[in-house]
Amino acid sequence: MKRSYIFLATGFEEIEALATADVLRRAGMEVSLIAIHKDRMVTGANGITVAADMLMAGADLADADWLIFPGGMPGAENLHRDAALNDALHAHVKAGGRVAAICAAPALVLAQAGVLQDKKATCYPGFEDYLTRGGATHAAGRVVVDGNVITANGPSSALPFGYAIVEQTLGKKVADEISAGMLY
Repeated sequence: MKRSYIFLATGFEEIEALATADVLRRAGMEVSLIAIHKDRMVTGANGITVAADMLMAGADLADADWLIFPGGMPGAENLHRDAALNDALHAHVKAGGRVAAICAAPALVLAQAGVLQDKKATCYPGFEDYLTRGGATHAAGRVVVDGNVITANGPSSALPFGYAIVEQTLGKKVADEISAGMLY
C-alpha cells in the first residue's frame, strides 16, 4: 500500500489533522504527518503542539497515495504559501494522484493551486468564493467526493472525511467497519 501524507503548518486545525490520521491508521493505511516548516514540532490553531513524523524538506512524495490538507487559520494560508508544497501538489495531481482537503484548505490550498477546476467541492462557510474563482462548483455538504478529490467543510466533519478517504482507498466495507468500531 502506498503512503499518504497529512501536511502540518503553524496554525493547522488539530482535530482535522489528527482525527484523519487516526481513522486512516485504524484502517491499516500508511500515513505520515509532514511539517512544512523547519521544525517537526508544529503548533495548531488551538495551541496544541504536535510532533510531525518528518519534515517536508526530506520527504519523497513521488509514490504518495493521498496528499491531505487540514484547514485552520492561519494553517491553510501557510500551506498555500509554501512553494515546495505547491510544486509537490501540482506534480501529484498531474500524475493522477488523489488529494483531500478540509475546512479552509479546499479553498485556500486546492482552489488557489488550480486543482479544483471543474470539480464539485465544499469548504468552511465564508470561503466559497475561493472555490468558484478556482473553477470549482460549490456543493453543500459535510464531505464531497469528486473523482480523485475529497473535500470537507470543517472540524465536525473530520471523522466522515477520514471515512471517505478510507472508503475511496479500501472500500465501503472497511470504512463502515472502522466507523462502527468508533461508534460513529
